Formats: sequence, structure tokens, C-alpha cells
Amino acid sequence: MSHYKSNLRDVEFNLFELFNRQEILGQAPFDEIDTDTARSIVSEIDRISREDLAASFIDADRNPPVYDADAKSVTMPEAFVKSYNTWMDAEWWRLQVPEELGGQRAPGSLIWSTAEFVLGANPAIWMFGCGPAFARIVFENGIERDKKIAQHMVDRRWGATMVLTEPDAGSDVGAGRTKAFPNEDGSWNIEGVKRFITSAEHDMAENIMHLVLARPQGVEGVGGAGTKGLSLFLVPKLHFDHETGELTGERNGAYVTNVEKKMGIKVSTTCEVTFGDGAPAQGWLLGEVHDGINQMFRVIENARMFVGAKAIATLSTGYLNALDYAKERVQGADLTQASDKTAPRVTITNHPDVRRSLLTQKSFAEGLRSLMIYTATFQDEVMIKEAAGEDASLAEAINDLLLPLVKGYGSERSWTLLGTESLQTFGGSGFLQDYPIEQYVRDAKIDTLYEGTTAIQGQDLFFRKIVKNKGQALGHLSAEIEAFVKSEAGNGRLKVERELLAKGLEDAQAIIGAVFTDLMSANPADANGDIKNIYKVGLNTTRLVYVLGDLVVSWLLLRGAEVALAKLDGEVSAADKAFYEGKVAAASFFARNVLPLLAGERAMAENIDASIMELDEAAF
Repeated sequence: MSHYKSNLRDVEFNLFELFNRQEILGQAPFDEIDTDTARSIVSEIDRISREDLAASFIDADRNPPVYDADAKSVTMPEAFVKSYNTWMDAEWWRLQVPEELGGQRAPGSLIWSTAEFVLGANPAIWMFGCGPAFARIVFENGIERDKKIAQHMVDRRWGATMVLTEPDAGSDVGAGRTKAFPNEDGSWNIEGVKRFITSAEHDMAENIMHLVLARPQGVEGVGGAGTKGLSLFLVPKLHFDHETGELTGERNGAYVTNVEKKMGIKVSTTCEVTFGDGAPAQGWLLGEVHDGINQMFRVIENARMFVGAKAIATLSTGYLNALDYAKERVQGADLTQASDKTAPRVTITNHPDVRRSLLTQKSFAEGLRSLMIYTATFQDEVMIKEAAGEDASLAEAINDLLLPLVKGYGSERSWTLLGTESLQTFGGSGFLQDYPIEQYVRDAKIDTLYEGTTAIQGQDLFFRKIVKNKGQALGHLSAEIEAFVKSEAGNGRLKVERELLAKGLEDAQAIIGAVFTDLMSANPADANGDIKNIYKVGLNTTRLVYVLGDLVVSWLLLRGAEVALAKLDGEVSAADKAFYEGKVAAASFFARNVLPLLAGERAMAENIDASIMELDEAAF
């Protein structure tokens, strides 16, 4: 039986009951996907994920890819190759591909809802299969030459990578030293070493296209220090005919020189790639414009959404596995009969702390799913407005604001809960490989590190998504939450929860105000200021990720509870009755047990002490 347990019912609830995606389907720009089609897509990808893609998840962990250092090549495990080919042959990835490249235009909410199934069943399949999605970036940013390359990437199912990180630069992308030298024929030779490059080598595609950030040399006015000096180059593993896409048989000078041995997600090849050592690594400047960091950010934003979705998917299946185990595991008597040694033994779902744990897992798993799909609804809005020639700037800004929450908050909460609650539900058995939880925990830790650690997400959230945006997106989101607080949502049955949400909003706004105050007082132009107050900002930005995450997730859970209560007022099946009651219970539990903690976070944020920055390193 598959390790993967999906929650199709809750995915459909979010799509068609909470966020009413049926209202945007069957019309421009999603003319070819009506509600029935969307439901069938969701159902089929759920099925293929459970039945086919999940089949190699455990085997690929126990029998990871084999790297041949002499040939600088990787042999993938046979079982995983079968699962990967099943996914690629099904061609649901075309939902991410522009129509001009043979894709089908689909809303982001549908794409990421279905991505959850693949990422929960076998996340590396989605990662290795990203070539067509990367082709979109090449197509939308490229000249005619690049658009042809994008078509080859789709038609020939090439792999693709995003190549940023360098051994000594890490997350400081602007410190990268990889260089690009122009050739007379218009191509460039890339020289340097990159690290932690996902899917940079495997034997499941005939070619791999590396999207490489490098610093141009010998070109006046470009290639300076920092991120603005970086350009984005298309560097293939194997040379090919640009017109036909046929491989020429020649190897390009872009070699994988190491494959990392990792704690988890072992089937995903994480590589060191050396460019131009012994043979030229030839590539082409994307779009013939030196705008690398902006172009790459299109890839990064998609990747951050993917990482959050992966984390959320893993938490969901972790919870559902724990729930099934708890329903079957008999241990101890009911607490009310604890002193009676003859009392019947009960399943652990009858024990108070197990119920607390299960409802904690349920509320976070379902709340994070709503956060992911809610974020994607703004991606839908951007597509709709752009297709109509309307201003999409607000929707873009809200999507940008929410991405650090999906990625940073989603990955941190998922990783923590998988280890502290899901695995704990199994007791000692959870530590064994007999159950998938131990692999989930190992695989999930990387999500807090991929595409920018949580500290980086916090800085991005505050400095770029709040300060740089002048608080417009945050103001819109706060107004939406405030309107819900003041509404009659739940007809009085959510009164206490809305009061808690109101207090949570107040606490979150106070925290943001405190961080803004510290930022302003750190302005060197302020005669009464202190530049060192910027340290206080830095000590609070990660806190902001958690606080806003808790606030938004609670709001979305309560919105779901409002929908569920309305359904319960009518005639529903026994299964739906249980489902809707579960939605209300999870929302209430979260509001009563998580939102009060924001007051403590506020107290810490308002009284933040930067003295630790004065502490001698020796004291650590």
C-alpha cells in the first residue's frame, strides 16, 4: 500500500467552496478549463500520485542515485525512473507551459493544488520534471533564438536547473564570482564553480539546460559588483542544433564534479557543477539583456512556492498517517478509568494529549493548504488582469507578500510538526523505517533551507515586501482580516474566535510598528538615531514570518469554518457532516491555542534588546 495519504476532499473544499475558483473557470484566460474539467484534473492527478508516483518513494531513498566520478555522470534508481516516466508521459506538466509552447493555460490555484499530490507522493519527481516550467521563463524573457530553445526544452523534455549558489558565496548571490567571456559568434564561455544545484545530473533526459548566473567580462557598463552585475545564461549539458534541437554528440564543458550525500530527499541529485574546466562551457545570454537577477527571480519565486507546497504536502500526509495509526493503536485505559486495572484498553485517539496533538496537526496542515491556495488565487488574478489589459500591480504585490509565508512559515511549521507531533503520535515506532514518518522528517528539513533560509525569508518579507511596497499589500490584507473580524461570520458561533483574531491582528500590527520604529531610528540621517538599531530589526524579522503566518492561517481557517457552518445548516451526507464539523473544530482550536501566543511575541518584539550584538564571540 502506498505511503502517501492525500486529502482530496480538503483540496476541493478550498478550490470550490472557500475560494470559489469555479467563478473564474471556463472564461478568459481559462476558456478551455471549466469546473468539471478542473475537478477531473484534480481527481486524476490525485490518483496517479497515490497509485503510481508514490510507488518508488521509499525504494529511491534506500537506493539513491549512483555518481560515477570518472564519467561525471549519474545513474538513477530503476524504480524512480519508472515513476518519473509515468508522470512525464501523463503530460499534466503542460498546465504550467505557455500555449505557444504546446501547453494549456491554467490558473495557479489549480496548478499548485495538484502539485500538492505529486509533492506529497514523491517530491523529487516534480523537481526533476521542472524543465518545461523553466522553459516558460526562457520563452517569456528570450529573443527568437531563446524561444526556439524553450520549445526544444518542452518538446524533448529536457531537464533544467537554476544555478545561483557558489561555494564561498552561499545565499549572498551578489558575491558570486563565476564569470562569462564573450565569443565572436555571440555566445559566451562560462567559468566558475556552483554548488547545491538541484537535478544538475541524471540519466532521465537527453539533455539538461542550466540557467546560470554569471558576471560578464569585457563588456562596457555591465558585469560590476553585486547582484546588478549578474547576467543569466543558457548553458546546455550537451551541444545541440538550435533549429531542430537534435543533439550534436558533443559534450559541453559544464560538468557535475560532485553529488552531495544528504540527510534526506536522497533521490534528488544535489550537485557541484564546474564550468569551463578543461573544455569551454558555452552558453547564450538570455534575451541578450544583462538583467540576470530579475530574470532569475522569476525562477526563484516559482521555486519558493514549490518548496512551501512540498512542505505542506508532507505535513498533510504525515498527519493522515499519524491519524490512521492512532485509530488502530490500542494502549492504556481511558483517563477517567486510569486507576481501574481491569478497565478495557482503548485506542490512543481516546487520550487527551493525543487528541491535542492530532488537532494541532490537522489545523496546521489544513490552514497551510489554505494559505498556499489563497496565495495562488492572486496568481490567478494577475493572469486574468493581464489578459484583459488591466493593472495587476496590487495582486502581484499581495502574491509577493504571501510568498515568504508560504515558503518560510510553511516549511518551518511543517518540519517542526512532523517531528514533534506526527512522529510522536507513533511513539517509538515513528523512529523506525517501518513507517514513512522518519523519511518525511528527514526529507522535510531541507524545505527550511531551500531557496533562502527562513532568516532570509524574514528579511525579504520586511524589507522588500512591506517597506519597499510602502505597506500597500500588507494594508490590503489587514483590511480583509479586519472586515472579517467585524462581520457576523458564523452567525455568533465564531464570536469568541473572531475576538481572538481581532486581538491577534492588533498584536501583529503592534509588532510591525515596533520594527518600523527601530528601522526609522537606525537612519544615519537622524541626528538622534542609532544605526545599531538595525540589529533590532534583524532580530525581529524572522519573528514577523511566524506572527503573520499564524494570523493569516487563523483567518483562513475561520473563513473555512464560516463556510462549513453554513453547509451544516442544510442537508449534508454523513461524510460531509463529519468533514465540516472537523473544519469548524480545527479553526476554533487554532484560534484558541495559537492566536493568544501572539501577545507574547508582541511583548518580546517591543522590548527587543540588541545587546547580544555587543557580546564577545568568545562568550558563545
